[in-house]
Amino acid sequence: MSSIIEKDQQFVWHPFTHLKYAEAPVHLVKGEGAYFYDADGKKLLDGISSWWVNLHGHCHPYISKKVSDQVHSLEHAIFSSFTHTAAVTLAERLIGHLPGNQSKVFYSDNGSTAVEVGLKMVLQYWHNQGQSKKKFIAFEHAYHGDTFGGMSVGARNVFNNAFDNLLFDVIHIPLPDANTIEQIKETLQMWFTNHNDIAGFIFEPLVLGAAGMLMYQADLLDELIALCQKNQVICIADEVMTGFGRTGKFFASNYLDHHPDIICLSKGLTGGYMPLGVTSCAQFIYDACVSDDKTKTFFHGHSYTANPTACAAALASLDLMENEDTERQIRLISDCHQHFVQKLAEHPALKDIRSLGTILALEINTQEHTHYLNHASESIAAYFLKQGIIVRPLGNILYLIPPYCITEKELNEVYDVMEGFLAQL
Repeated sequence: MSSIIEKDQQFVWHPFTHLKYAEAPVHLVKGEGAYFYDADGKKLLDGISSWWVNLHGHCHPYISKKVSDQVHSLEHAIFSSFTHTAAVTLAERLIGHLPGNQSKVFYSDNGSTAVEVGLKMVLQYWHNQGQSKKKFIAFEHAYHGDTFGGMSVGARNVFNNAFDNLLFDVIHIPLPDANTIEQIKETLQMWFTNHNDIAGFIFEPLVLGAAGMLMYQADLLDELIALCQKNQVICIADEVMTGFGRTGKFFASNYLDHHPDIICLSKGLTGGYMPLGVTSCAQFIYDACVSDDKTKTFFHGHSYTANPTACAAALASLDLMENEDTERQIRLISDCHQHFVQKLAEHPALKDIRSLGTILALEINTQEHTHYLNHASESIAAYFLKQGIIVRPLGNILYLIPPYCITEKELNEVYDVMEGFLAQL
């Protein structure tokens, strides 16, 4: 065992890790394109874009150069009462890609804080209106981060059981399908009619990531947004995972006819280079905090808000996102996933196989029911690691979200390993 691994086990506490049973971590020393290289020189294909953040490949020369340039001119700056070019340019360009009702950008540090900002914007809005609206609607099985607000609107499960008595109450509704949409709408309308305390509706558009890549239709979400907005409920799209091409469009919200009032972004925002979060909002949200009354100020911020180096990485990533080559790669990955879904649609080892854009998910048949702690997770990950592929199953959900630089040949190699794994079950 290398000294780095020994020191890791002595000093480091890893996230989302079963500490008693965890294998020694893999010591990564280099990243290039769709691959990592470990300390032994083994090449490992990054099948999950390093927790869904890496869009264009590791150590992309274009982003690296832009980050280096920024570090040598302005590495960090206080963002209260001051500004800098990278933050202003990034906000302007993001607004250009977001749905047309989005007007302002608020910066934070990561996906959880981007969501927390969105929730606080909603509560601040109603507070400034002199209305006591504090209840949120969210989907069952949702995941919206690890802050207390994010945990509250997320599903009550293993992620937050230890904090359950500290979380605020939320109306959780099932994901809609053709058979349930009318009943869900009727239930919500009853709440709207009989209660005057519903502040907001937060959702992961089209795909619930940590829940197991659960997918649902845009037109059904549209109906729910329309109903909520009709009843003055502010709608928040948590696009931390679905943003920047993951669902096939620039943002999952671009599939919708009814635009969210607030949108939360992170993960792919900087192409995997730097931590950065964004919460955009419609003008009326911002206007509610413009007042002669200083107590109506939105008192929220972070030391690294709009960090110039992170903004430079995000601008470089956006340059690549707007390139026709990236658009072609997203279409290629989407098409390849669809063909693979069709090929394995009736596979006896699968409960389900589904894809949307660059996201592919296989729900594997096991004796346990489908859930995050399903024991199949460890054996799936170990099998793929031996084959030189990094995956991190959500229990018995094996998924693939590759960097956009992956080739068709590499995708087919991953599909072959998937079929090999299913064949030996």
